[in-house]
Amino acid sequence: MKSRFNFHKSKLILTLALALVISFGFISLKDKEFDIVRNFDIFYSLFRELNFFYVDDTKPDKLIESAIEGMLTSLDPYTSFIPEKDMEDYKFMTTGEYGGIGAIIRRGGDYAMVLEPYENFPAQVAGLKAGDTILSIDGVSTKGKDIATVSELLKGTPNTAIKVKLKRIGTRDVMEKTFTRKKITIPNVPFYDLVEDRVGYIRLSGFTRDAGRETRDALEQLKERGATSIILDLRGNPGGLLIESVNVSNLFIGKDQEIVSTKGKVKQWDNIYKTALPPVDTAIPLVVLVNRGSASASEIVAGALQDLDRAIIIGQRTFGKGLVQTTRPLSYNAQLKVTTAKYYIPSGRCIQAVDYANRNEDGSVGYIPDSLIREFSTRNGRKVFDGGGIVPDFTLTQDQLSNITISLFTKNLIFDYATLFAANHKEFGMVSDLKVSAAEYKKFLDYISDKSYDYTTSSDDQLDELVKIARREKYYEGAEKEFEALKSKLAHDKSKDLQTFKNEIQLLLYEEIASRYFYQKGRIQASLDDDPELARAVEVLSDPQLYTSVLKSSFTIANTKTGMKGYLPD
Repeated sequence: MKSRFNFHKSKLILTLALALVISFGFISLKDKEFDIVRNFDIFYSLFRELNFFYVDDTKPDKLIESAIEGMLTSLDPYTSFIPEKDMEDYKFMTTGEYGGIGAIIRRGGDYAMVLEPYENFPAQVAGLKAGDTILSIDGVSTKGKDIATVSELLKGTPNTAIKVKLKRIGTRDVMEKTFTRKKITIPNVPFYDLVEDRVGYIRLSGFTRDAGRETRDALEQLKERGATSIILDLRGNPGGLLIESVNVSNLFIGKDQEIVSTKGKVKQWDNIYKTALPPVDTAIPLVVLVNRGSASASEIVAGALQDLDRAIIIGQRTFGKGLVQTTRPLSYNAQLKVTTAKYYIPSGRCIQAVDYANRNEDGSVGYIPDSLIREFSTRNGRKVFDGGGIVPDFTLTQDQLSNITISLFTKNLIFDYATLFAANHKEFGMVSDLKVSAAEYKKFLDYISDKSYDYTTSSDDQLDELVKIARREKYYEGAEKEFEALKSKLAHDKSKDLQTFKNEIQLLLYEEIASRYFYQKGRIQASLDDDPELARAVEVLSDPQLYTSVLKSSFTIANTKTGMKGYLPD
């Protein structure tokens, strides 16, 4: 009966939609409108026949949703359908707020596990710790449930009670915690501090509501503490609300300055966004850190500050998302998030890297070709280019983690050791007290000695592929000894790799252990301990002559058309 009801409901929706299109077609029956009517009719006919005659029972609502998703996938990855059931998740992405306990969870065997509680929110206040296994929530077992389901059980209306049963490493008894859900607001600025004597550092991790206010508060407090220069860290920041990118830029730029403009097909929606508030400081030396994970609103801030010669950009070329999305209401409390425009920063350039409008024959998308990349100028006359992200004034190569480190991380061995460490050690006064010594690293090696964390290298993969080709072409038998000898020489040695890549493994251990005692702030502070981009930023800010020369027209930004594709995002 439910399937029949859903089918008739879907039939009614499709019929009404078809009627509207047909009505529109009678008013102006051009070729395009006729094509729409024809294809709607074909779609409805196909949908009807499929539901009546398919060998197994169908789920009409699911078919419609799949059809919608397929249609939107043909456009760009940012245009999406948001059904009513997913609206809370969407609101969290834009506001950073939800009702719940304030903890990140992950899969831990058959159950969910606390990955990290947020400081000063219900989970942490009630005593939940990273590594705790969640056995049940309000009497509902979490065994075998996916993380999305467990997350929904933890969420709820603020000020409602929740009872959680959990198991903690090092204890045999099942623990029970009862606490009250609260409105959880994830901060856009999780950490700020003086990293050198008079150099202030601000980590801006998102652009949800109040990002500008939070950054302003951090900036003003750092200035009160004696900061005479600022590092704004946008690495890994995926963006968010466009208006908040204007608010953040406004802290360093005077009123009535254009930061970004949007241009699309619907001309009345075209806008110019200017700074509207008094700035905090238009002269303080400023460095912005970016990487391939800096996108959208992050690129507006970095690009505007570069175009206006207000900051020096250090890091790697940014992602290259120059598309603006707007939400449009649909029936039954659903929403359409649709790309409506491209944004342009003060020099006039658009930093969109991927051309979704002109796909290849196989349906794949390509980057803006070099032949279409155009030159622009900053306020002081420095050359900059469009066509793919923001290129830093100082581009630094980002170190890649080794295969063994990635394996230790993905197998959760670093996480599990940090949990064990915290269970056996009391509180620490400072993050720096937690640095992983040679003796502690030796304990970690003993801990993983009987654990499984095998991995392959690129050499392994390439050799396996070569062997397959040799077998297919019947050359392998004649060269089997040579292949085996090469395989033996290329085989990775875990013991050797654990020493070769000791520093990066120790750093990840340091970050994970710091998060056990000082939460997200501790993790960030530990990650800055050996950070070449931060070190370069401090170096630039410590050299007034270099800083000034970079922002003058005589300085050439390493942002030429030559080899530009090598910088574009994958």
